Amino acid sequence: MSRHPTVKWAQSSDKIYLTVELPDAKDINVKLEPEGKFIFSASKGGTLYEVDIELYDKINIEESKASIGPRNIVYVIKKTEKKSWSRLLKQEGKSPVFLKVDWDKWVDEEDEERGGIDLDEMDFSKLDMGEDDFDMDDDPNDEEEGIQAKEEDQVEKQESIAVDAEKIEA
Repeated sequence: MSRHPTVKWAQSSDKIYLTVELPDAKDINVKLEPEGKFIFSASKGGTLYEVDIELYDKINIEESKASIGPRNIVYVIKKTEKKSWSRLLKQEGKSPVFLKVDWDKWVDEEDEERGGIDLDEMDFSKLDMGEDDFDMDDDPNDEEEGIQAKEEDQVEKQESIAVDAEKIEA
């Protein structure tokens, strides 16, 4: 009996990203069919893992790629039409439990239109990351009272100094 590995998916307008999370997988086999069939199998520790899913739309198998790493296998599958899919699977309804959305790789259409957000180009030194200039919790009256108290302290010190100076002169 075979098991299902965890499969994460994401998309851009022209690609589907499938990441099969199966560390130390052996005997990895994948088959892509133009009408949107994705078949994966591998073994780990004597257990067979399989995924057989029908994708939402047609794919370009010639321009699709795979990258096999020690922790996972990543597939970049080229769509035949440049458009966002409403779901990964052709079958409607709830997705299988082993299938999860990969938000780290997800690209929204709006982000593609704007060219995405390039944090490498941002100059964070110009952002005011210090303490707030105005704190919503502070009562402006408290600040005025603090200033008034300081002024009263200064007046008392000056009066005290004047009294001390008079004592010295006398």
